[in-house]
Amino acid sequence: MQIVEYDGTIEGFFCAVFNVYEYKFSNCSIVRQQYLEGNLFASKHVVHFHPQHCYRVWKGLKSRLSPRAYKNFERAFLSETKGIEDILLRYVHYVFSSTKSVELDFSHEAVLAVNHAAKKVHREAHRMEAFIRFHKTPDDLYYATVDPDHNVLPLIIDHFKNRFADQQWLIYDTARKYGFHYDLQQVQRVKIQFSQEAIHGNAEAIYSEDEAMYQQLWQQYFTSVNIKARKNLKLQLQHMPKRYWKNMVETKPGP
Repeated sequence: MQIVEYDGTIEGFFCAVFNVYEYKFSNCSIVRQQYLEGNLFASKHVVHFHPQHCYRVWKGLKSRLSPRAYKNFERAFLSETKGIEDILLRYVHYVFSSTKSVELDFSHEAVLAVNHAAKKVHREAHRMEAFIRFHKTPDDLYYATVDPDHNVLPLIIDHFKNRFADQQWLIYDTARKYGFHYDLQQVQRVKIQFSQEAIHGNAEAIYSEDEAMYQQLWQQYFTSVNIKARKNLKLQLQHMPKRYWKNMVETKPGP
């Protein structure tokens, strides 16, 4: 068994795929560094990023897949589902070995698994666009923290850039410890070392003077439109899963 270790980025994954073909690994597993576990019966191959190797695999997939199928491939990668790299590798093998399009061949387990993972990621990305709540700081920065099940930030940044183009904002993924910052001109990926106390502690300490008032008004509005006689908790949880509540103003206790 050959363990192919890569850096966790999609560019690194493409390089890993190139290495699998280059070294003719027949019995291998592609694993990102942070998930690597010791295996006494496996040898390890470390992947080093090479732009040309990445480009060749990327170009090969783009030329054989429709834009929708390639987007699903990227979404499946962002799912971070355990073992998704090996599923994507089998998908790549199937795509490269076939003379016709295979992207709708759901009888193939890898094609079915990729599309299933892509749907879950797309669903959560759509939810994140609706459930992210910004808080204003004294220096006019709007910030939000999230910890989604899947790595969806790269999929939703354009939405926020277009919708909030007139204000500076930062969306930070506390689970993956990175975020995106918009400075009124461009969006940049940032990595900030927050302490757990800073993330989950007294966030009100960094609010602007009027932020607390806006939060109270939003909570009052949410309460006023919530008709108790028509309350359906099961339906509410279906559309707004409870795991998102801790980052939402309207689900926190009022003042």
